[in-house]
Amino acid sequence: MARKTPEVPATSLADIAFMLLIFFLVTTTMDVDSGLRRKLPQWAPDQEQEEEAEIKERNVFVVLVNRNNDLLVEGDFIRVDDLRERAKEFMANPYNDENLPEKEPLEVPYFGEQMVTKGVISLRNDNDTQYGTYLAVQNELVAAINELKDELSKEKWGKAYADLNIDQQRAVKMIYPSRISEAEPKGKNF
Repeated sequence: MARKTPEVPATSLADIAFMLLIFFLVTTTMDVDSGLRRKLPQWAPDQEQEEEAEIKERNVFVVLVNRNNDLLVEGDFIRVDDLRERAKEFMANPYNDENLPEKEPLEVPYFGEQMVTKGVISLRNDNDTQYGTYLAVQNELVAAINELKDELSKEKWGKAYADLNIDQQRAVKMIYPSRISEAEPKGKNF
């Protein structure tokens, strides 16, 4: 009599492979990419861009980041943690300091005539700047402007900027516009 060779049950192998796949999907951690939420500025005709290109030095807050992740702000080496306060002081210019940006009168809904800053934040980084440092600097600059907007909103309406209606937000944006200019990275800044 011929003997039958025993078969290996293959149906349970598919179940085991499926369970292992689920196990690895559930237990594996995924790196979450960090990034910047930004709206690109609207396109402006060449003639309009040339008119706006003439900005006085006093109206530009210069931030440089080198390949060693050192931060040079307006000629001073500072820590990233101190950047937000410096940027807020520059953009607000509360005492009309002649070393900080000029202000111009502007009719703003809900506020009437306000003195609005002409300040621009200029950021330039080195090609070898670490991405984490770049993000930290960007976040501090954006947070500085957002804090100014929040402070003004709370002073005027008693609530955060995010809780305002669209028209109120537009009015606050007119007083504290987000003007952050990024120059093309260079090989070595300083």
